[in-house]
Formats: sequence, C-alpha cells, structure tokens
Amino acid sequence: MLGSGNAPALFHLRLSGSVALALEEAMMCEPQIILRKWSGRIRTADEAVYVAYIAKTGLKEYSETPGNLGYQMMMRTLGDGVSEVSTLSWWRDMEAVRSFAGDNPERAVYYPEDDRFLLDRPEFVEHHRVFASNIGLGEA
Repeated sequence: MLGSGNAPALFHLRLSGSVALALEEAMMCEPQIILRKWSGRIRTADEAVYVAYIAKTGLKEYSETPGNLGYQMMMRTLGDGVSEVSTLSWWRDMEAVRSFAGDNPERAVYYPEDDRFLLDRPEFVEHHRVFASNIGLGEA
C-alpha cells in the first residue's frame, strides 16, 4: 500500500542513467521562474508601520515591474524586541529581476526611509530557480 487516507504517497523512483540525464537536461533548458528572497531585521514595535511603508515602496515597485509574477512579505518575532522581515518575489526570469534590481541583481534594493526601520542592511539577496510550486493561499 503506497498511502492511506489523505496522506500523500511518497516513493523513490530510480531512473536509468540516460533517462535521468535527459530529465535533468530538460529541467535545465526549460524557462525557470526565479524566486528572489530578501530578509532583514526591524524593531517588533515597528512591524505595522514598516508593513505600510514597504507596501508603498518595495512591494509597489515589485508589482509595477514587468515580469513580476507576485510577492509575499512575512514577519517572525525573534525576541528581545526584534522581528525578522522577509520578502519573497517571483519573476519570469533573471532579465525581469534586473528590470527591478538593476545590473547587479544579487545586491539588495533599498529605499530612502529604510534606515529609519532596519537594524541591519544585508548587502545581498538570494535567487532560486523554482522547479515546483503549489500555492493556494486564498483557499484556506
């Protein structure tokens, strides 16, 4: 029995060398959605104000940039009055990311009032190629 109830069936599939290589090559040749992740730290007391500020700056700029497929902003409390904020944005390709971030897309983008909120300014962001996704946040 592979699975029961609503639990997904998990199994390992062993592919022959040529099939595995062909699958790997196909995955590498297919256009890949790019996930861009930035994280920083703010004072927990500033969370609500910071969310409003980012909605008018970075999140607005994400949505106005051609090739942006969407974004999310998350917070978690770290303790001692500090929260971590992360933004995830999805892009059609690295060229779209460059339209937002400029010629050095690995560098974080900052706005004039960021120093008012940020406890640190990480220099770099992360970029990931998305190979699988299933997000249904409105279906909860």
